[in-house]
Amino acid sequence: MSLNDFDYEEEERRPRKKHTGRNVLLVFLALVLTVAVVAGLFVWNLGRNFDRGSSPIESAFPAESDRPEKDSAQDAGTTVMLLGSDKRPEGEDPNVTGSRADSIMLLHIPDDGGEMYIMSIMRDTWVDIPGVGEAKINAALDHGGMPLMVQTFEEHFGTRIDEVAQVDFAGFEGLTDALGGVTVNVPVGFTNNQGQTFQQGPQEMDGETALAFVRERYAFQDGDYQRVRNQRAYLQAMINKLVSSETLTNPVKINEVVKQISPYLTVSDGLTANWIIRQAPKLVGLSNSDIHMFTVPTQGTGTSADGQSIVVADTQAMQEIGDAISEGTLGEYVSNLPAGDQ
Repeated sequence: MSLNDFDYEEEERRPRKKHTGRNVLLVFLALVLTVAVVAGLFVWNLGRNFDRGSSPIESAFPAESDRPEKDSAQDAGTTVMLLGSDKRPEGEDPNVTGSRADSIMLLHIPDDGGEMYIMSIMRDTWVDIPGVGEAKINAALDHGGMPLMVQTFEEHFGTRIDEVAQVDFAGFEGLTDALGGVTVNVPVGFTNNQGQTFQQGPQEMDGETALAFVRERYAFQDGDYQRVRNQRAYLQAMINKLVSSETLTNPVKINEVVKQISPYLTVSDGLTANWIIRQAPKLVGLSNSDIHMFTVPTQGTGTSADGQSIVVADTQAMQEIGDAISEGTLGEYVSNLPAGDQ
């Protein structure tokens, strides 16, 4: 074999090596693109199910002239009002008719993400409702719908509510069952009037059991105070299950969760699947230690002039929380709260 023959055979082999490498790269890119398309279609399908299943609130917010100004240099992050409510039969209680917010929370996600704050507001907090006068804060929903509920909160906290989500209590049941049950760390053991016993510590709950757990208040000496702690314990369990690998790696389960919960949701116009997707990067890698839950401080309980049992508002605490949200210092505020408020 001559040197030229060797060079020719070597040249013939080289293109084949390059061609093989190029084929491997193209196959890899094809796989990546296929996965990307499938993921895109999956997310699109989830979004379609969410937007199609949930009901929009035609007018969730008060007139702009009645709202705190939105300062681009402040109001860092996103604040969502979360309401759990029941439609009550007329005549069940002369002081409680129509639609009331039985569970009230504010969820705040800082602009740079990495953390989440969930604040419980006592539903019997006695405040001034614009155009109505003094009443329990949850009565704003009945007197003026969602716009008045938002206006009441914005006036007392002095910060903007960006979005609103209202869920019927049946949604707790549907979501829990869609997740295949949740493990709730029961803060305080109790037995309700129906004879259901909840022992302190971790307890597996299906939808019906979870609904009974989050609604009970008469079994506790401090009533609604323990009730909101229980609601946060359930919410923590739900978050744990939602972000678990068991759920996140199961597209069928994720799709089922969205299909199950969305019909129970009534949301402001801006709270769409696209909005949720935009928030997702802020919450990637969120752990239990990054989720801060607390009850907005109050000045205890009392009786209104017309004889109602009420929770006395701590108006200074409300303003301090609103300022902390607007200034991006909520973490500092929470770290200084007494242990009993968290």
